[in-house]
Amino acid sequence: MTGNAQDLAPATVLVIDDNETNRYVLTSWLRRAGHTVIAAATGEEGLARLNTVPDPLPDLAIVDVRLPDMSGFEVSERLKSDPRTAHLPIIQISAAAISPADHAEGLRRGADAYLDQPIDPGELLATVTATLRYARARQRAERLAQRLIALNSATLDVYSAVGFHSFATAATDGAATVLADSASAVFLSPHGQTVHSMIDGPRAPVRIHPVSAGLPDQLAARCLNQETGVAITRLPHSHWQALLPTDHLSGDVALAVARTRRGRPPVCLAVPATALHGADDEQLLQQLANTSALALEALRTYNEEHALGLALQRSFLPKQLPTVPGIELAFRYLPASEHAEIGGDFYEAVQTVNGLLIAIGDVVGHSLIAATVMGEVRHALRAYAIEGHPPHHILQRLETLLGQSQPGLTVTLCLVLVTPDHRRLHIANAGHIPPLVIDPQDGPRFHHPHGPLLGLGLPHPPPTVLRAPPGTRLLMVTDGLIEVRTTHLDSSLAEFREAVADGPDDLEAMCDLLLARFGQNKDDDIALITALFT
Repeated sequence: MTGNAQDLAPATVLVIDDNETNRYVLTSWLRRAGHTVIAAATGEEGLARLNTVPDPLPDLAIVDVRLPDMSGFEVSERLKSDPRTAHLPIIQISAAAISPADHAEGLRRGADAYLDQPIDPGELLATVTATLRYARARQRAERLAQRLIALNSATLDVYSAVGFHSFATAATDGAATVLADSASAVFLSPHGQTVHSMIDGPRAPVRIHPVSAGLPDQLAARCLNQETGVAITRLPHSHWQALLPTDHLSGDVALAVARTRRGRPPVCLAVPATALHGADDEQLLQQLANTSALALEALRTYNEEHALGLALQRSFLPKQLPTVPGIELAFRYLPASEHAEIGGDFYEAVQTVNGLLIAIGDVVGHSLIAATVMGEVRHALRAYAIEGHPPHHILQRLETLLGQSQPGLTVTLCLVLVTPDHRRLHIANAGHIPPLVIDPQDGPRFHHPHGPLLGLGLPHPPPTVLRAPPGTRLLMVTDGLIEVRTTHLDSSLAEFREAVADGPDDLEAMCDLLLARFGQNKDDDIALITALFT
């Protein structure tokens, strides 16, 4: 219904007048004009009728100024002071209080209009229409303002959603909150599953379950077909139920369909048709549908890029580790959560003429660039190691490589060369988390000496050398396993060392233990490599 049609619609009018004849005349005029009338003879009776009448409340009150129990001015004040009835427009009438001062007091104390008796029926009905027109326009403006605030909040929720489930919840609840009614939605998830979500009202629980794959296109065929943009249509309840037999919406349905790009699945939002009171509400639903389509497209694109990045990242990591007599190796690699950016963590073990070189590193930053630089550094590392360069010379050559090919990027890297007799560890650390050496007699200790990060253009010192008697274990990790943003690094390292000291000797079991204890719900990649020298 348009604003003009709403303004002229019949109303429910509360008439408070102690004069039975006047009350009868007013009631007759109003009813002949199509209005519904609730009559009361005193102020208290009129207020009581408002307290007992179910919502919606009357649209207008006509109040006589001279009542037996209180003045009409007091009735107006009590109506305007009650939040439930503060919006109710009031016309005051009087045959005695007709001076300009009476008019001013009545308007000051809450009346929206003031008529002197005897009243012409045409003037009364025109005043009723004008008062209703103003009140209804104000109510529409207030409702629109509230719904615009709700739309803004829903937009923020949709765009800030992490993952498809939170997106579907935000979009469905947004439709219910903006239009103050129940809502349904149909989406195709980034993983290719078509889902149907329902909510019974604002902030109620959202129920999500799978539906047939062709449903989004069937719904889009009702108003948008394969075009881009957003459109809205109304469906008879029987048609809606034929498409979605399990849906909970009753009556005819208003359906908004949005698509951002050709070939992409649409986003479909539905509410009861009665929730839309005009063109403004239609635009709100269309805006939310379009916003949801843009947010889902961004989420879908991110997931596609994330999957591509993970595949690229995994392609740069070794498929298997070398078999070296007298050395047992184990490793783990755990990508960050599905919603975190791609990282540059890597590990390596390569047999060289000088012995087994074990490495672990991390390109600083999170992006596809970090992953590609990781691949470049790892392949260069293998080449320099196979050429027979000692650890600190490898670091120096990588320093030169980064300065020429990736200026401005930094990398942490720890190298441990295990000599062929398995009794010496040559450790060169370029700013990485210190390796943990577990002595069979003295237990675990971090080896803290280190040089600068790669990428700063600084020289790298020669490696330090440690004895590694039989039974010695070596554990090297990236910061994703150790660091906790709210905890000092020294505390995290101490807790990690204690866990290793109390943990199993078996390398595979130790890896599983450390990931279970320190690797849950992290927003950074985790790499771990460990060795046992027998």
